[in-house]
Amino acid sequence: MRKKYLAGLILGGATLLVSFRSASDNERYFEIAKNLDIFATLFKEVNTYYVDEITPAKMVKTGIDAMLKSLDPYTNYIPEDDIEDFRTMTTGQYGGIGAVVVKRGAKTVVQAAYEGYPAQKAGLLPGDEILTINGVNVATKNNSDISKLLKGQANSVAKLSVTRYGQELPVEINITRDKIQVENVPYYGMLTPEIGYFQLAGFTIDAGKEARLAVMKLKEQGAKKIVFDIRDNPGGLLNEAVNVSNLFVNKGLDIVSTKGKVTDWNKTYKALDAPLDTQMPVVVLTSNRSASASEIVSGVLQDYDRAVLVGKRTFGKGLVQATRPLSYNSQLKVTTAKYYIPSGRCIQEIDYAHRADDGTLGKVPDSLRTAFKTTSGRVVYDGGGVAPDVEVQERAIADITRVLLQKNYLFDYATRYRAAHPTLPPAREFHISDAEYQKFIQFLGGKDLSYSTDMEKSLAQLSSRAKEEKHYDDVKAEIEAIRRKVSTNKSNDLTRFKPEIRELLEQEIVARYYFQKGQIEASFDDDPDILMAMNVLNDQARYMALLKPGTPEAKSRPEVKRAGGK
Repeated sequence: MRKKYLAGLILGGATLLVSFRSASDNERYFEIAKNLDIFATLFKEVNTYYVDEITPAKMVKTGIDAMLKSLDPYTNYIPEDDIEDFRTMTTGQYGGIGAVVVKRGAKTVVQAAYEGYPAQKAGLLPGDEILTINGVNVATKNNSDISKLLKGQANSVAKLSVTRYGQELPVEINITRDKIQVENVPYYGMLTPEIGYFQLAGFTIDAGKEARLAVMKLKEQGAKKIVFDIRDNPGGLLNEAVNVSNLFVNKGLDIVSTKGKVTDWNKTYKALDAPLDTQMPVVVLTSNRSASASEIVSGVLQDYDRAVLVGKRTFGKGLVQATRPLSYNSQLKVTTAKYYIPSGRCIQEIDYAHRADDGTLGKVPDSLRTAFKTTSGRVVYDGGGVAPDVEVQERAIADITRVLLQKNYLFDYATRYRAAHPTLPPAREFHISDAEYQKFIQFLGGKDLSYSTDMEKSLAQLSSRAKEEKHYDDVKAEIEAIRRKVSTNKSNDLTRFKPEIRELLEQEIVARYYFQKGQIEASFDDDPDILMAMNVLNDQARYMALLKPGTPEAKSRPEVKRAGGK
């Protein structure tokens, strides 16, 4: 009797639960239908009675974008017109000329031409100003318009009219478009006879194959240690993150798990292939712009104690997106899950599910991050990106250097230099002489180099506050003396900050002759992250110690008040 009674309770409870769920679902579906009806009738009324004509597609997209913006930055509506750009982002492929073109006011300037692609082969040069594309004047066109004019089917022709420094008449250049594949690995090469280096810039299709080939080539060239540069890599395809991780960890190991509302989609991704190398010392370079798939790879290699991470804490994006088809060939890119790396941690930093009353979002505070452990027992944390094992402080760029970059003075001088010098020594050997640097300073004569230093801004605030409080006359002399001193220092900034300015100018000039690969090579001798990576790899005892518990070097690791994990 008791068993029957209990069974009845359980059955009754189950029936009640189903009823509650059914009622809850019905209410939810009613709310959806109700609000969609309100939206549709509102739109009709606005379309009928608003004083000016409206563009239906534009207005609806504005509404959709605003709605999705309340969720997170990664859930996006992709209308049919933007599908091709979305495919380019995920595949790295498009039909075009293979060049980076930017607007500078009314001017349309070639920023770079990819080595080996149609634009470079046809003779288009960085610094060229494009006047027309297939007869269309581009002076009033924006970046999106120009991109559409330059892109097209392979074997079609883009006819460009450009002005070039040093030539009076416009130059006509016919470029036969081709299939452009943006490389995931833009560079690999040797830093020393024993240390190889490769950069991974993206996670589009075949990123794993490209990375595998790069490491194989480096080993053939004698590499016994590797610097793996994943800085500023924004991420991409999750399966390619698995493939890249698999290069350095054993087959069968967990790489990443995804967990979301649709439990049928939850999955654990494992290393499916034999690794390329599980013993070679590896240093991974990270930055605060290394995100998503980059964080999976760096986190996996850290969790398995397979590499030492050098640089800065990563971005903190632990969310997974999937695309869903919509009507009329449009798509929805929607966040479906969070991902968890082998230690069990999720590195998502911003909680998009909970907003303050004013709509602002908060980050996970250091005190609430949970501690997990790597294979060897090192303590690592969730909730805020992947912290490096060796933190390298970011170099603050001088105000004068920032002005030279923002106003394109370095770029423009490199254009002039290339016109006057048909050849250049190899990228690693090229250095600007003092005499050449003086020519650069002369080139800047008469140009707008105005900027306000932090000190000048503080002085302005102090003056304003002193005037409000009627104390300005008491401190006027001291403020003016400091202002004159700051002004004198600013006039000498081109000399004071010569090393960092010359470094960037050398890289800009080298890029005109040796393209992206040369620009990367030119940075090796001044890059603090690479120099630290080489230091770690050349000190075997330090490298091994960093992979064991208790290493104090990663200053960015927070103190926590609670712990957990596998």
